[in-house]
Amino acid sequence: MQILQTLKTEFEQFLNLQIPEREPQNLYAPLKYVLSNGGKRIRPLLSLLSAKSFKTDYQKALPAAAAIETFHNFTLIHDDIMDKAFIRRGKPTVHMKWNENLAILSGDTMLVWAYKMLEHYDGEAYKKLSSLLNQTAIEVCEGQQMDMDFENRTLVSLDEYLEMIRLKTAVLLGTALEFGAIIANTSKQNRNNINQFGVFIGMAFQIQDDYLDVYAEVEKFGKQNGGDILDRKKTFLYINALNTANETDKETLLNLFADNQISDNKLLLKTIEIFNKYKVPDYTKKQIEAYTNKAMNYLEKIDFSEKEKTFWKQFAFQLMHREK
Repeated sequence: MQILQTLKTEFEQFLNLQIPEREPQNLYAPLKYVLSNGGKRIRPLLSLLSAKSFKTDYQKALPAAAAIETFHNFTLIHDDIMDKAFIRRGKPTVHMKWNENLAILSGDTMLVWAYKMLEHYDGEAYKKLSSLLNQTAIEVCEGQQMDMDFENRTLVSLDEYLEMIRLKTAVLLGTALEFGAIIANTSKQNRNNINQFGVFIGMAFQIQDDYLDVYAEVEKFGKQNGGDILDRKKTFLYINALNTANETDKETLLNLFADNQISDNKLLLKTIEIFNKYKVPDYTKKQIEAYTNKAMNYLEKIDFSEKEKTFWKQFAFQLMHREK
């Protein structure tokens, strides 16, 4: 889709102009580093495309799109600290390139800066945008806490996991889309429907991430990836395997994830063997399709032209058929 590249380029230009040029440089250097570190820019594109689909000049949504992208990257800086991550998008994480204290402070600055971007709007629009971002920020933090809690638990239910990814990942996609709808001053019903469209696309997106982490490399390169397995993450696939396995295989899977002495190769092979035995990949793909269909149901309720609905269906199709 040519429109995606056009909007991404324009957004990048706008974002670069907004990045503060001020002292102390040590505070703002990580901010520039993170925001210029690329990425798909999915969330800001959703805001711009939403405004455009509601027949509003998408350029009016550029500050809101910048707010969404800045908020998202703020969460990544803090997540990387909590996860003790070394690499983000192929480059050292902020706390590794500088230090943890500076990463925290720069992240805090990015959060405030995200809210300042909303000051481009007046009156009712500002009130709705800031209120929605407030609620979303709380939910993202709730999702992150649930994710951290899961690390210390042996068993996590599928419902708990789905609620965690809804909060940590999906609600921000819904918010990005609703930002565009707010700027377009469309109806509350349209706002709610496009928000839920984004949430369910986000759920499908995250479940697919879990799937691709294990199986994408096999399909494309004939070699294994499985970083989530090596990190002992309780993903959609892992939880589903525990739910469907017999007692012997369930105990084996639990022991595999509890054994810190096991080789990476053995951990991967044995875990994937259990996944395959209980048809976890097939079930996962069916759930990706189910959440995508739920998103489509909300799309049909939005006051879009058939042309716009077709565009969003194609956009969702592209997201759901990526290789990585």
